[in-house]
Amino acid sequence: MAKAADKTGSGGKKNLKRKAVTEEPQEATVAGDEATESGVQPAKAAAFPPGFSISEIKNKQRRHLMFTRWKQQQRKEKLAAKKKLKKQREALGDKAPPKPVPKTIDNQRVYDETIVDPNDEEVAYDEATDEFASYFNRQTSPKILITTSDRPHGRTVKLCEQLSTVIPNSHVYYRRGLALKKIIPQCISRDFTDLIVINEDRKTPNGLILSHLPNGPTAHFKMSSVRLRKEIKRRGKDPTEHRPEIILNNFTTRLGHSIGRMFASLFPHNPQFIGRQVATFHNQRDYIFFRFHRYIFKSEKKAGIQELGPRFTLKLRSLQKGTFDSKYGEYEWVHKPREMDTSRRKFHL
Repeated sequence: MAKAADKTGSGGKKNLKRKAVTEEPQEATVAGDEATESGVQPAKAAAFPPGFSISEIKNKQRRHLMFTRWKQQQRKEKLAAKKKLKKQREALGDKAPPKPVPKTIDNQRVYDETIVDPNDEEVAYDEATDEFASYFNRQTSPKILITTSDRPHGRTVKLCEQLSTVIPNSHVYYRRGLALKKIIPQCISRDFTDLIVINEDRKTPNGLILSHLPNGPTAHFKMSSVRLRKEIKRRGKDPTEHRPEIILNNFTTRLGHSIGRMFASLFPHNPQFIGRQVATFHNQRDYIFFRFHRYIFKSEKKAGIQELGPRFTLKLRSLQKGTFDSKYGEYEWVHKPREMDTSRRKFHL
């Protein structure tokens, strides 16, 4: 009798579960009928309760999906607000208020006493008597030697070859175990005006030494974000042999001014505008971005640009007087991160 009662009891529980499952949709349909009769649509259930954070989602894939959806929604709202503001400004015309200047790290830069004034007589005198005066007075024409560290790999060799197509009158030679102290006298005897050495680590270029001959100075840069021509998307055709134009941006301090003059002395005077090629050294927050472009005139007011490559980023480590001498050289400026990088808004170039 007890076993029979257990069976009937378990069967009763199953019937109750079935009734509960079948009764739920009936209640939902009744609620929906009442909402349609009253003319009010039922409110959609909220995806998350108020104050809920996406970071509380435990599932990684679900969390990433919801975050991307939230970012897309933010972009749509931002774009809609931007279009609305643009229409309002077009409607107001000349009466529109001036655009607010956004706060950036660059325009909030800490004042530096060494910022160059173009009308300063002392700066003009220093430029007329420094190591680059013969170039800017057009007494000498640039002749560049490009070399690498010992036993270079393919990526570094390709970068040197592509740099030789960017810088006119430049020649690529391999070290073959020679020290720089022996290479520099040979360069001076053969009338080279500059020496570029590209160092590498783990088969990737990571440093650049630029030495102005015969009396210096010598700059040592950290190199990063190297992209060869084949690695650049939507690049133009290979560069031609025309002399490119040079653009130097944001070299405002005395140190930055000397670095900019050093880069300018690599390229000959009188660029050939027919080639429409531009080499750009853009300084932003003490990072020097190198780009090589060709510009195309689309109309009288519009022009497009094509990147030709290569591209890389430089960070100045030291500036040394004279030619390269790692042991007895006298340094004008050395980057000391713990002492100099105390503020994000202080820059040296």
